[in-house]
Amino acid sequence: MSDQNPYEKLGVSEDASFDEIQDARNRLLEQYSGDTKRVEIINVAYDAILMDRLRMRQEGKIKVPERIRFPERLVQVPAKESPTKSEQLSSAWLQRIIDKPTPRDVLLPGAWYLGLSTISVFYQAGGDQVLQLALVLGVSIGIYFLNRKEGKFGRAVLLTLLGLIVGLIAGGLVASLVLPQIRFIISMTPNQFSTVLTFILLWLVSSFLR
Repeated sequence: MSDQNPYEKLGVSEDASFDEIQDARNRLLEQYSGDTKRVEIINVAYDAILMDRLRMRQEGKIKVPERIRFPERLVQVPAKESPTKSEQLSSAWLQRIIDKPTPRDVLLPGAWYLGLSTISVFYQAGGDQVLQLALVLGVSIGIYFLNRKEGKFGRAVLLTLLGLIVGLIAGGLVASLVLPQIRFIISMTPNQFSTVLTFILLWLVSSFLR
């Protein structure tokens, strides 16, 4: 497999669209999810294709196959301003970090975080100790599901911790504004509200990022 070019490693042609390349990569990652070495080879090939496409676009060398040319392209249209290098890199970065999850990738962590949220709200006997334990479990679950996607433990830890910090800060701020208004509907402490909001954010991070 080392003698193959990046396109061959993903099983796509060199004129494949970005969606075809991404679909091939996601399919291979799912197929070899337990093989760390093969996952690394797939990711390296995908990164190499991205850089090659970016270079070709900057140099104006991207070829458009004859079968997808249309007559209306011959009509002269006002020249569009080409995207800057920073915009291209920003777009590539977003495409790499945002995931297209399957229903299972959304529902499985959602079930875990729903269970932890239920415990945090209704099991009040343990007080803050229960909330702290639930948050520890929530962080571990987030790291597990993010790391399972591409095997990048460091990035999984970083994204999960960012979600935890933002969730706790935002939860504390929102709790002071919302709880006085809904106290007659549901009885929650500020810490419980902040914990539940953090679990929602961690679920979003673990489901829709990678």
